[in-house]
Amino acid sequence: MRLAQLSVADSPAGPRTMLGRVGYVMFLSRWIQVPLYLGLIVAQVVYVWRFMAELLHLMHLGFSGHPPETTVMLIVLGLVDVVMISNLLIMVIIGGYETFVSRLRIEGHPDQPQWLSHVNANVLKVKLAMAIIGISSIHLLQIFINAARPTITDRELIWKTLIHLTFVISALALAAIDRIMENGRPQHGTGGAERPGQLQQPERMAA
Repeated sequence: MRLAQLSVADSPAGPRTMLGRVGYVMFLSRWIQVPLYLGLIVAQVVYVWRFMAELLHLMHLGFSGHPPETTVMLIVLGLVDVVMISNLLIMVIIGGYETFVSRLRIEGHPDQPQWLSHVNANVLKVKLAMAIIGISSIHLLQIFINAARPTITDRELIWKTLIHLTFVISALALAAIDRIMENGRPQHGTGGAERPGQLQQPERMAA
C-alpha cells in the first residue's frame, strides 16, 4: 500500500522526465535563429539592388562618354566588393543554418556547394575569415587607388593596412587552430578496419 501511494514526482523517473523536457525545449530554441537568417536574405536582396544600380551607373558612364580609367576601376571594385559581401552572406546563411539550426537535406543535389558537405563551426570560421580578408583587400585597393587625393591621409593608409594585416593574422591563427584540432581528433578509420577482421575469425573457427 505504501509503495502504491508514492507519487510520480517522488520516483527517480520524475526528475529525469522533467530534465528531459527542459533539454528538449532548449534544443527547440535553435529555431529562434531562423528570423536572423531570413533577415540576412533580405540584406542580400538589398545588395543585389545596389549592385544593379552601380552596374547601370557604370554602363551610363561607359557608353555615354569617356570616363577616367580610375573612375571605372573604382566602380568595378565596388561591384566586386558587393559580390564578395554577397558570397559572405551566402556562407553565413547556408553554413550557419546547416551547423546551428537544422539539416538542409540536399544531399545528392547537383547544385549543392562543395564546402557544405564537410562544414562545421571551425571550418565556417576559417571560410568567413578568408572572405573578410578578400573584402578588406578590395577596400584597401580602393584606398591605394585614391591615395593621390588630398582626402586620403598617410595615417588612414597606415591604419587600414594594419587592420588588413590583423585580419590576415587572425585567419592564419584560426586555420592553425583548426589544423591542430583536426590532428588531435582520434582516427576511427583504423580501429573500424580492424574490428571486422576480429569478428570474422570466430565465425571461421565455428565453421
